[in-house]
Amino acid sequence: MTNPHIIARTTAPIARRSLLKSLSLGGLMLSPAGALLLQNRAALASSDPKLQGLMDQARITVQNFAGDSNYTDMRRQLANAKGVLVLPQLIKASFIFGGEGGSGLLLAKTAGSWSQPANYTLAAGSVGFQIGGEVSEVMLLLMSNRAVEAILRNEFKLGADASVAAGPVGGGIEASTTTNMGADILSYSRSKGLAIGVSLEGAVITARHARNEAYYGRSAHPRDILYQNAVSSSGTGELRQALAAAELR
Repeated sequence: MTNPHIIARTTAPIARRSLLKSLSLGGLMLSPAGALLLQNRAALASSDPKLQGLMDQARITVQNFAGDSNYTDMRRQLANAKGVLVLPQLIKASFIFGGEGGSGLLLAKTAGSWSQPANYTLAAGSVGFQIGGEVSEVMLLLMSNRAVEAILRNEFKLGADASVAAGPVGGGIEASTTTNMGADILSYSRSKGLAIGVSLEGAVITARHARNEAYYGRSAHPRDILYQNAVSSSGTGELRQALAAAELR
């Protein structure tokens, strides 16, 4: 009669080896490279698709501006900007809009390259149009350190904490001859491929800390995201590359 204890001792090592092989995914999990691979996969799996969608929409917005000959001046100013707030969809109204304007991403120029983006939102009690229509894309260029410092506060009001002016639009306009170049912030807007004017005076810009934590996987202040590289994600690469490609020197 076969001793069951002998069978248990014989099969236990085999079972353990089988279990370890299964858990190691071919040995990767037991190596540093394998652990890093699984960690990255887990991070990607926990990312919010909606937040990544905002990154992708912001990249498309930048490319739309860069591909429009009416925004040559914007591209020149972008090369000298200290930072930029990209809002893929800001306003959906004809003349007067009440309520939240939209979500956007703030990036800073650091050591000649664009930082990781931080999530922000823009809200206004009312926004007056110079021309009727829908504003679907807006880029706010931060032209001074004052503008960057103001927007990094908990709540920032356009026009009060930093001056804002509509950037010039039209093919062939030279930056050196445009007006409003002394403004802290230059705003550029597009709607269905056509330029329209929009006043953002009095609009409030606020950091979305919960969204930053949800996207990057841990809490970090926008200042640390922009200047300390406290968090990062491979999902931001295309947006940062699009901004660098849009600059016109």
